[in-house]
Amino acid sequence: MQATPTTPLSLVTGASQGIGAATARLLAQRGHALIVHFAHRADLAQAVAQDCLRLGAPHAIIAQADLAHEDEVMALFAEVDKSPFALSGLVNNAGIVDQTARLDAMSGERLQRMLDVNVLGPMLCAREAVRRMSSRHGGTGGVIVNVSSSAVRSGSPAQYVDYAASKGAIDTFTQGLAREVAAEGVRVSAVRPGITDTGIHATGGEPDRAQQMASVLPMRRAAQPQEVAQAIAWLMSDEASYTAGAILDVSGGR
Repeated sequence: MQATPTTPLSLVTGASQGIGAATARLLAQRGHALIVHFAHRADLAQAVAQDCLRLGAPHAIIAQADLAHEDEVMALFAEVDKSPFALSGLVNNAGIVDQTARLDAMSGERLQRMLDVNVLGPMLCAREAVRRMSSRHGGTGGVIVNVSSSAVRSGSPAQYVDYAASKGAIDTFTQGLAREVAAEGVRVSAVRPGITDTGIHATGGEPDRAQQMASVLPMRRAAQPQEVAQAIAWLMSDEASYTAGAILDVSGGR
């Protein structure tokens, strides 16, 4: 696909697999240039970037960062600034879970890491995106989509209340930031996936959780990453031009 002066450039965090990878590929099909962020698996991220180029992205590179550290977030956005296109989209998808446990068995180190990656990281990324996209800073506007979770409703008792709490913070952050920057040409919204068939469940010690939960879900199946990506891509598009501060449930009725 030929690049144009209006080619959208989107940074997708946590894009080496799962929802992030599916989102990057879908945005590539829609003509976006991509920054494919990863934390650990450069090989997987590179494969996603190659897919994006094959699917029509005019530009796709990988960039590593631990989003829990401000200096690494700054370095990530320095890579964004090297792109021939101006940043117009951020998908705050990167996040972690840990082994299932009750709160009284969780260490302070675990809790700190959960909040650093799942809350501080997205806020730092959003800050840097606003500095580039907002008309207040000379930008031409853009879109931020945060990835929350339906766990905010249940609280995930005896599993990962820390994860659920971190996503609750993302919901509040989404609504506050949306109001803060709406008049500056930046739309901020969120998607709230339900149980989705990705590798994140293995991190929590339950690699088959999506399949095991199917029988108790309203649609009797987990979501596929592409289904969540479709919602994200819509929020990123001009079709959602009057959508800001929204939290879109993609949870199959759960």
